[in-house]
Amino acid sequence: MQSGGGARGSRADQADQRRAELLEAARRVVLERGLASTRVADIAKATNVSGGLIHYHFATKDDLITEMLRSTSGSEIQRLREIAAEPGGAVERLDRVLRFYIPASRSDQSWILWLDAWAVGVREAHVRTILLELEGAWIEILAEVISQGAATGEFTCDDPQGAAERIDGMLDGLVVRYTLHAGGMSRGRLLHHARVAAAREVGLSVAVFEDQSPAPED
Repeated sequence: MQSGGGARGSRADQADQRRAELLEAARRVVLERGLASTRVADIAKATNVSGGLIHYHFATKDDLITEMLRSTSGSEIQRLREIAAEPGGAVERLDRVLRFYIPASRSDQSWILWLDAWAVGVREAHVRTILLELEGAWIEILAEVISQGAATGEFTCDDPQGAAERIDGMLDGLVVRYTLHAGGMSRGRLLHHARVAAAREVGLSVAVFEDQSPAPED
């Protein structure tokens, strides 16, 4: 008798694929309409499925949005860990982390999503939880890079955690300004500020970081 395991596995794979499609659709709709304005009906229309099918996979809109944000956050954290672990000296690794964090442009889709989530997270606990997880992971990875550089003698820093927290807070503020105020700051200047802050925290001249690669113009 043929086992039904293959059929069950196939159904599970199909369900996983459908969930992934719905999560991606939710991300597209949120980027277009905003977290607060997105409805299940909008996501259903974007995927040409019924609202009932969406609720079959996600009990509520909050569940769907939470899973979408957590999936996006997880992918970004994984990529950041990979970048931080790539070969190179401490300065090179820290600079790679800084360059990954700042937006690629004012229309950077990831940052637009997270800026929207910050606004919603003030009142929505399920969104705020994911934002705190993302920020905590970023600070943890940044602190690890600084700590490792201090251990090898490349950096001078007796408080890597505090340094990471200060860099994080400064960058968040500058990214908001860069994204929302067109013409007020170039991406190159944003990266320069990030490098100045990092250099001061690890006891080096900013010229050491600027030598890694030229800052972009916009």
